[in-house]
Amino acid sequence: MSLTLGLTLVIAGILLIIALTSWLKINSFLSLFLVSLLLAIVVLPFADIVPALKKGFGDTMGSIGLIIIFGAVIGVTLDKTGATLSIAEFILRLTGKNNASRAIAITGFITGLPIFCDSGFIVLSGINNSLTAKSNTNKVFMATALACALYSVHCLIPPHPGATAAAGIIGANIGNLVLVGMLVALPAAAAGYLWARWMTRKSKPAESVSGNENVNDIRTLPSPGKSILPVLIPLVLITGRSLSDIIFGSNAPAIAKFITFLGDPVIALFIGMVLAFMLLTDFSRKIANDMLSAAIEKAGPIIIITAAGGIFGAIIKATGTGEQAGAFLSQTRLGLLIPFLLAFILKTAQGSSTVAIITTASIIGPMLQSLGFEAESGKLLVMLAMGAGSMMVSHANDSYFWVITNFSGIQANDTLKVYSTSTIIMGVTSFLVVLILSVII
Repeated sequence: MSLTLGLTLVIAGILLIIALTSWLKINSFLSLFLVSLLLAIVVLPFADIVPALKKGFGDTMGSIGLIIIFGAVIGVTLDKTGATLSIAEFILRLTGKNNASRAIAITGFITGLPIFCDSGFIVLSGINNSLTAKSNTNKVFMATALACALYSVHCLIPPHPGATAAAGIIGANIGNLVLVGMLVALPAAAAGYLWARWMTRKSKPAESVSGNENVNDIRTLPSPGKSILPVLIPLVLITGRSLSDIIFGSNAPAIAKFITFLGDPVIALFIGMVLAFMLLTDFSRKIANDMLSAAIEKAGPIIIITAAGGIFGAIIKATGTGEQAGAFLSQTRLGLLIPFLLAFILKTAQGSSTVAIITTASIIGPMLQSLGFEAESGKLLVMLAMGAGSMMVSHANDSYFWVITNFSGIQANDTLKVYSTSTIIMGVTSFLVVLILSVII
């Protein structure tokens, strides 16, 4: 298949999903599945269509399913016990209602340093929804502010898997990448925040999806310190795993292996769920089962839609468009634009920032000397350029897109309009900062 035809099919598929979900108001899962099936029929042999659909669905389900379920249980329990309101009240007392969006953005940026943006958004979504209700702020803006803050560090800074793996392929110094990556991630998060605020400037505050209207007396709420533990402990455990992996690598002692086990997002969020149950003043088997049932009912549609997005990404990957575009760009002399554009095309085409940056690193690695980036500073700039490209464009084939949409209770067309365009602004801003750094270093 030619590059032109492949790009045409990918763009047509994306536009069709947007039309089905936003214009015709067809269920997101059905829209994603139908478009994926149509695209698979065009690009794959009939014998490979069903296996490809199953693989795309199963791989995504396996990678994020348990995380979403345990995260949903934590969110539901924090909401039902009034813990999210307690935390929201505490943050608002510190920042004031006019600064609630900045508070959640800063929280997201710090939280995003050690953990996946998906996990971070799931864990913090309940707090974000309560802050939205308490501050009377537009929920699309608040959701995007949190999403962009988490996303900026996810794409640029180790120990996130994409940046970490790509650094190994390129041979970049991880310590330098963390330090300089922070300098790039901060303006990226700020740009996404400002863009979201501008895009929602004329929107009226909408009713939040959370806030636990049944809890009216602040004196009945759990303390902020106890309320934050189900969120904080998983973050600490996941951070410990990341630090252990960086320090010890493959030759980890037994204690480091145990830390790695506890810091797996699935185990860490399970521990967070147990801590959330401890907030229940009248804990019983029935109440715990009710919480689990409510969370599973909430998480089920999210998992299904997210996995359907995985199908779409897998079929797009099968077109080979990303690889063809990479081969074409590698023949040009565009400097740092090459890793940026490669990662950008791969991200937009198949949905995963991690896959985009790792694939780009594999293509760029052998060309570092010919491109003039074999020095340590050059490798660092290439890494950051790839990270910037891997931010854009997050849309319907990205699982994070659907996590934001569903856990915030907003419409997919609002996520496309505000969050997806924010990722473009973030990516371009990051790349401009990288260009400035290329002059300095």
